[in-house]
Amino acid sequence: MLDRFKVPKEEIVRVDHESLEETVKNVFMKMGVVEGDAEEGAHVLVSTDLRGVETHGVSNMLRSYVSSYNEGSLNPRPNWTIERESPGTATIDADKGLAVILGPKAMRIAIDKASKVGVGVVTMKNAGHSGAIGHHAMMAAKQDMVGMTATAGGMSVLPTFGAEPRLGTNPIAIAAPARNNPPFLFDAATSAIAGNKLSLATRVNADLLPNWISELDGSPISDEIPMRERGEFYQLPLGGTREQGSHKGYGFSMMAEVLATLLSGAISPMVLGSGGSGHHYFCAYDVASFTDVDEFKDNMDNMLQTLKDTPPAPGHERVMYPGLSEYEEEQERRSNGIPLHTEVVEWFTDITSELSIPMVKII
Repeated sequence: MLDRFKVPKEEIVRVDHESLEETVKNVFMKMGVVEGDAEEGAHVLVSTDLRGVETHGVSNMLRSYVSSYNEGSLNPRPNWTIERESPGTATIDADKGLAVILGPKAMRIAIDKASKVGVGVVTMKNAGHSGAIGHHAMMAAKQDMVGMTATAGGMSVLPTFGAEPRLGTNPIAIAAPARNNPPFLFDAATSAIAGNKLSLATRVNADLLPNWISELDGSPISDEIPMRERGEFYQLPLGGTREQGSHKGYGFSMMAEVLATLLSGAISPMVLGSGGSGHHYFCAYDVASFTDVDEFKDNMDNMLQTLKDTPPAPGHERVMYPGLSEYEEEQERRSNGIPLHTEVVEWFTDITSELSIPMVKII
């Protein structure tokens, strides 16, 4: 994550990750979520924070989920069902369940199918937010598979040349195992800036870089500017402008829309004219069905090591690959605690008091 979005040193409060996970589980249970599902959701969120992805961890997302449960837009005990199924596929209606919790269940179904027929694909509609979708993709990588996930929903991002938003930030993730090097994990929004980074920008008072957002007439803002109020801008697709490749980000976003929304049997929010619910895609490729697992891992290691050994350009210390910095961040945070912003700790103090549950342990 860019330094501009990190918690300023003077605002950092470090908390124990195990205590944080217990507190988050208790918050979910107070919302009416059953204990097993609460544990699942807490694990996804805290695992995300451990990897340094604050945009989708407890700092940004938990309070949003609490509001959605209280408003009734999220179902704490969904009667999710498999609507259609084949040996290698399944379509799930989530019954307004939070996909942070149901996503791992869907990926386990995909993994099980992949172990039997080589590839497993599960789509999900009528769901809430899926969190950091790289977490779900990594579940497959840990089973010697290649995992791929995608999410679509909402309307905050302009299509290239558009003056009205038609797409969500529609992230795509892919994970693959290696032997000795940390796994490859790419997880990114298809917008120029992830939607949740806008919340971080507000919290840490960070400026927005050129061509991340547009004016309300669709004109890209080509200057670095302070964060604006919601409703005063639209987001741009990855690339920002056509000259810088926004048509590629737009196309990737449409890929997520096709895989997650249309393949699940849902109607695209842009057609409905509203953000609607979330739609998600979970895929697992069983490596052993394609090639020898040990050979695959050795080849991955050789490729990743070659990237790490690439001479860095002037002003840079090293070349990294997707997933490496997050792996290193996790080792540090497991030892020294997760750095939360003081404002987030204040929210935890208030919500734990309101719900009469133990406060997270501050280190």
